[in-house]
Amino acid sequence: MMRRRAFITLLGGAAGWPLAARAQQPAMPVIGFLHSQSPDAYRDMLRGFRQGLRETGYIEGENLAIEYRFADNQTDQLSELAADLVRRRVAVIVTGGGPAPTFAAKSATATIPIVFAAIGNDPVKLGLVASLARPGGNVTGISLLATELATKRLELLREMVPAITHVAVLVNPTEASNTEATLKDLETAARLMGLEITTLKASTIGEINAAFATIQSERPGAIFVALDSFFTARRVQLALLAMLHRVPVIYGFRPFTEAGGLMSYGTSLTDAYRQSGGYTGRILKGAKPADLPVVRATKFELVINASTAKMLGLTVPDKLLVAADEVIE
Repeated sequence: MMRRRAFITLLGGAAGWPLAARAQQPAMPVIGFLHSQSPDAYRDMLRGFRQGLRETGYIEGENLAIEYRFADNQTDQLSELAADLVRRRVAVIVTGGGPAPTFAAKSATATIPIVFAAIGNDPVKLGLVASLARPGGNVTGISLLATELATKRLELLREMVPAITHVAVLVNPTEASNTEATLKDLETAARLMGLEITTLKASTIGEINAAFATIQSERPGAIFVALDSFFTARRVQLALLAMLHRVPVIYGFRPFTEAGGLMSYGTSLTDAYRQSGGYTGRILKGAKPADLPVVRATKFELVINASTAKMLGLTVPDKLLVAADEVIE
């Protein structure tokens, strides 16, 4: 049975209003929010999204309703969830949790505006938009272009653990575009740095556990976690396993480090969701997706968990402490 969560904001008591009064009430716009994961794992990002809406004058429950659809990592359900939002004639569909929800929404409608909240890949190469400057069609949004930072993350990992010679890369095989781009960049960088790369694959909770279990035999000096919405949703599990196996790990986003991960470098997910809320508000006010350039995220942050480093027996180099945007004690 499909597991999904749908939260519907309704106008309370409207049925009891006098007919003339109701006729004078402006219709409350309804937007759809389609995500590949669960709301619990993306609570901070959702707050960022609602902040962006507020900045454009929209407050959920007051002058805006939101229909939420979360696939809970069952990406095969995204098409049905997107079609449901289209049947409900929402004004805008906002997508999050990787490219899959955006593709599902785009397949479901060519007319309803679609705003993607945070896609790590180049949306032009993915075929979602014609160009960053002039998206065309009904799709626009916020691009993290985060896969381009893979080499930088590997360099930072090497600075944290100078003695490493072997790095395991954890990827989600169901996100082929992310995996291909990440491994291509890392293999090139690893050769230049004299590092051996091993690929670990996981797309379920059990497969994450199994991937870490292989560490006992593979003995990598560190792990590089590729960008993936499922991994973001499982950040606590990943941080706990890294500590259990006493292996240094670098991630792409701050929430991992806040959950106990060693270090992260990348764009701010919360800020990207805030920007997507702003774009949604602009579209509700009449802007067309085709005329709204895809925004390239520009806020990057290096976050280090000093407590985790200490428990792993690592001394954080002064160079990294100075460069860090935040050090969690």
